[in-house]
Amino acid sequence: MPSFTSPDQGDDLEACVLRFSDLDLKDTRLINPSSSLKAELDVSTKKKYPYAKKKAFALFVKTKEVPACPLECKEKWWRCCQQLFRDRISIHRHVATQHADEICHQTASVLQQLAVTLNTSKSLKSEDNRIPLQEDFSCNPDVSVWLPDISCFSHDELISGQGSDGGEVLLYYCYRDLEDPHWVCAWQTALCQLLSLTGKVRIATEGINGTVGGSKLATRLYVEVMLSCPLFKDYMCKDDFKTSKGGACCFPELRVGVFEEIVPMGISPNKISYKKPGIHLSPGEFHKEVEKFLSQANEEQSDTILLDCRNFYESKIGRFQGCLAPDIRKFSYFPSYIDKNLELFQGKKVLMYCTGGIRCERGSAYLKAKGVCQEVFQLKGGIHKYLEEFPDGFYKGKLFVFDERYALSYNSDTVSECSYCGAPWDQYKLCSTPQCRQLILTCPACQKQGFTACCVTCQDKGRRLALSPTQNSFKEECECTARRPRIPNELPRQVRLPVSPKPRPDIGEDGPRICEQKQHFPRPAQS
Repeated sequence: MPSFTSPDQGDDLEACVLRFSDLDLKDTRLINPSSSLKAELDVSTKKKYPYAKKKAFALFVKTKEVPACPLECKEKWWRCCQQLFRDRISIHRHVATQHADEICHQTASVLQQLAVTLNTSKSLKSEDNRIPLQEDFSCNPDVSVWLPDISCFSHDELISGQGSDGGEVLLYYCYRDLEDPHWVCAWQTALCQLLSLTGKVRIATEGINGTVGGSKLATRLYVEVMLSCPLFKDYMCKDDFKTSKGGACCFPELRVGVFEEIVPMGISPNKISYKKPGIHLSPGEFHKEVEKFLSQANEEQSDTILLDCRNFYESKIGRFQGCLAPDIRKFSYFPSYIDKNLELFQGKKVLMYCTGGIRCERGSAYLKAKGVCQEVFQLKGGIHKYLEEFPDGFYKGKLFVFDERYALSYNSDTVSECSYCGAPWDQYKLCSTPQCRQLILTCPACQKQGFTACCVTCQDKGRRLALSPTQNSFKEECECTARRPRIPNELPRQVRLPVSPKPRPDIGEDGPRICEQKQHFPRPAQS
């Protein structure tokens, strides 16, 4: 439960800063504290900069803690960049030399949050009673007022069944203008910690985007709080929360942060706004449109494109029949993909979809802004909601998710294959070479033979490192990733559609990038 402090309360200040330990350290858009941030702070807060930097460093190190071993549960080691550190000096040296940028960004976040907290504390000194829930949050910025009363539940009840079998994962987003995203960040951090939820929550002036996991009781309380909060109650309904089996175990930690965008497309919301998206289609309406689209398969040219907004490794294990699945690695590449292949969309009706619908909000707005399409439609609620209504519909394969489950299964179809032998396989693993960490598809038979890397080059590199463990073990881009064109060009390809409207296991062998081409890695020589 957060509490506000004055600039002179040193002990309380530490607790205040610790509230923000879950801010996303990878946000490269945070203000550099050595420049404009320090200029915006008052004199009292500026004095806290050295302390904030030390605290940011300590918090970063703490997130890397792992138990030493089951027999020595009180001892802590640290794991970072695929290395294990057994003493504080070595992990401190590593963080100082390899993660200076993250510490800088975290310091900026702590200072920003601290500035808000210290300013609001002055207005709270004279208030003895809580103010009833109301639209004007400026009347009472104390985040503890907006937390649920859990006194009627025991801690065991709150965390009971939060494992993968008895727990739940929530996926949601809400686009709406937020005047004070930093306040929302502090509130969400306190709310998730109170309910023992883990996951990721992104907040910006354009809204909120979250994926959190915990017990079903905790997720139910979370939804109730979100739907009763004046900031979101008129913009969200219960149906906006997509649920799946999981729990707190699906995420290594809780990370809440303030960003420029709630989904990283790489373009300022001031240039491409969520307020001008494509036309939303319900799962039922989208199903009918796809059915109509597939019925045109025998026509020489179709006026419709079924566009997958996700990354290549997502569409590789599951996709709609006949879709155009761009071979891109990040959603921030999507605008450049559209620009490079703009002629492909000239005069077309576009049916767009993604995992939960959020990428389509900005993606469809970007495509519409180009002014070349006949019309742009998007699947409301994304694949998540479609599969709830049509588990055996036109979407075949698994649904990729960005947590430790990797994928959700709604049907028995397998549309991908082992990268080594070509056998049907759709269960991702991380590349065994520590520097790479790419997702790979390698079947059990190939794994038993030692084929556990994303490609031959990476496999050989892993073997060399095993023999020389002192070599650099920091993350590197794999050769097979570096060879892939950052922005593929679809225009030279002839647009072909599937010849049958019926579900087919070989979907993807026709059309532009309907799926990744079958290119198996040659088996590396046995050692």
